[in-house]
Amino acid sequence: MEFTLPELPYAYDALEPHYDKETVTIHHDKHHAGYVKGLNNAMKKLAEARETGDYSLIKHWEREQAVHGAGHFLHSLFWENMGPGTEDNKASGELLEAIEKNFGSWEAFEKQFKAATAAVEGSGWGVLASCPHGSLHIFAVENHQKVLVPGLEPIMVCDVWEHAYYLKYQNKRGEWIDNFFKLINWNKVAEKYAKTKKA
Repeated sequence: MEFTLPELPYAYDALEPHYDKETVTIHHDKHHAGYVKGLNNAMKKLAEARETGDYSLIKHWEREQAVHGAGHFLHSLFWENMGPGTEDNKASGELLEAIEKNFGSWEAFEKQFKAATAAVEGSGWGVLASCPHGSLHIFAVENHQKVLVPGLEPIMVCDVWEHAYYLKYQNKRGEWIDNFFKLINWNKVAEKYAKTKKA
């Protein structure tokens, strides 16, 4: 099975002025593409290990599979959960009700997500995830694959690797996260939320 780089669901400049065309282009065409290439290479090497029976590098290639596979998965979700920005951007309907139920209020949710995402040590992601029973949880992922919580399905992610925002925001990670909230496509997040819950 060959993994492929998904096309963006909008034009490269569609997220301006909050997310600049140059960063989007480099981030998608170079960085995300690199994770797809790395994942395919890891899968190839693991297949070769099975064919030859030589598992001397199994730990290395399984780690490569985890890093690049998680990078591909999270980047795919990242592109999907954004869209052209609005200043007063907020979830609605069942998702908003779930957010208010689980975090106390929209404002409390927003503050917690921004704080968790800003506090990532080094490179990583802020994650909003759902469990099969419908509860919502916020956590931070280091790199792409560390501190992922088993059983929780990410439904919205914010990339805080420096390559995700440094051309426009430099070291102002908090400003990037604030503007990311203007770009979230809450309809797509709501679709993900509905799919993760058990009937």
